[in-house]
Amino acid sequence: MRRFDDEDLTGAEFRECDLSRTRMVGVVMQDAEIDGLVTHLVVNGVDVMPYVEAELDRRHPVRLLLRSDRPADLREAWRQLQDDWAATVERVRSMPEGSEHRSVDGEWSMVQTLRHLVFVHDSWFRRCVLGVTEPFTAMGLGPDAVMDREDDLDPSARPSLDEVLAVRRRQASEVESWLATVTPSQLVQAAPVPDDDRWPPYAAGRTVRQCLGTVLNEEREHHGFCVRDLDKLSRPTLSR
Repeated sequence: MRRFDDEDLTGAEFRECDLSRTRMVGVVMQDAEIDGLVTHLVVNGVDVMPYVEAELDRRHPVRLLLRSDRPADLREAWRQLQDDWAATVERVRSMPEGSEHRSVDGEWSMVQTLRHLVFVHDSWFRRCVLGVTEPFTAMGLGPDAVMDREDDLDPSARPSLDEVLAVRRRQASEVESWLATVTPSQLVQAAPVPDDDRWPPYAAGRTVRQCLGTVLNEEREHHGFCVRDLDKLSRPTLSR
């Protein structure tokens, strides 16, 4: 365990860090931002996460649909997520040329985010929900460790927005067709994850619903990240 005593961490950035069971005692934390998987966060003796989750549900009602096990709710959730992405694509087309390739604060650009979702579809939907063993889409973008180990992925790929969207449309049609006929009993079955050493390595033992949930949650979370960064790009100081 690392311990920091009387350290000035003003302006520090923790990226992809596991801070589980972290204790902060007598700290000063003003104008701070926490973004990630946070549960049971106690601030001055109060578990604030129930309030945070309730507010997020109020702001984003699709979250309620995403937690449902009813196929009709999942179909509606998928429709709303795709509508959100369609609106964001139209937005970026109205912005200065190249905005879809611009990174903010070291995060993925919009095109890179969409490429990541191409990879999420191939890994969590096609492999884990459908049990398909076909190669990953070359333009897909995964974590660095995955890009190094999966030969199907092309780290040098630089597709245009339209090229990525063409793949995304085919993938969305695949999800929509599957959701149109899926039953509650199919959702609770064990996911037909191929028995090999390809990504994702920790899907074995999950249900179809859990693997689908990863796809849906990735769509929502990364859309939120994308909108956040487009908002920053739209500010005068960043749009030049």
